[in-house]
Amino acid sequence: MAIAIRKPNEIAKLAAAGEIVAKALQYLQNLIKPGMTLSEIDALGEAYVRKHGATPSFKGLYGFTGSVCTSLNEVCIHGVPDDTIVQEGDVLGLDIGTKLDGYFGDAAITMAVGKISAEDQALIDCSKGALYHAIENIRQGMRFKELTKLLEDYITEAGFVPLRDYCGHGIGTKPHDEPNIPNYLEGKAKQGPKIKNGMVFCLEPMVCQKSGQPVLLEDQWSVTSEDQLRTAHYEHQVAVVDGRAVILTRV
Repeated sequence: MAIAIRKPNEIAKLAAAGEIVAKALQYLQNLIKPGMTLSEIDALGEAYVRKHGATPSFKGLYGFTGSVCTSLNEVCIHGVPDDTIVQEGDVLGLDIGTKLDGYFGDAAITMAVGKISAEDQALIDCSKGALYHAIENIRQGMRFKELTKLLEDYITEAGFVPLRDYCGHGIGTKPHDEPNIPNYLEGKAKQGPKIKNGMVFCLEPMVCQKSGQPVLLEDQWSVTSEDQLRTAHYEHQVAVVDGRAVILTRV
């Protein structure tokens, strides 16, 4: 399947959807404190998105029940909001999607709940650092697999491992589109499709401590590492404009 090339007016619409995601994440990060439940956090996120004129695109997507993926501690991605109470020292992943005027936005952060350990902070810093390192190095004409290698090298050099079987993705008038962008390289970096101006995609380094082998929990959504240790996940949506990446999910 061909990777879509977006016109400037389409990128503007994707940026509008992305801005609501970014502001919703910032809103939640400033609000969340020990004692709140994941369901309460989800409801606040959904209300914020709707108040700003967008639809929470995760709600009902593939059968997901929430509007915000709330991934707590060992859960790396796709955590389902429930009555679990967040506590001091937790790490919490928040992943939000929006739909606005037919175009999608998508981004994620992992945040500290209160004061966390230095080890947990290093994990979060690795995921965030890998994301920004990759974005800063995107150039028109490089291959997506070269981008994947940048992500993997950053993660492994920090002493961690990427989660396997899950990946970043294209985005536009569908929430998930071509190409898939793993955080680990299979094959050679100089193979596969090239990055071109007008392409819009999400990068999302998912970072584990010892094993990148995923485990799907009983809810059929939440994904942990088989090592059952804490994880981190960051995501931005970017557009390639004038040969460089522009972040569409930044406040």
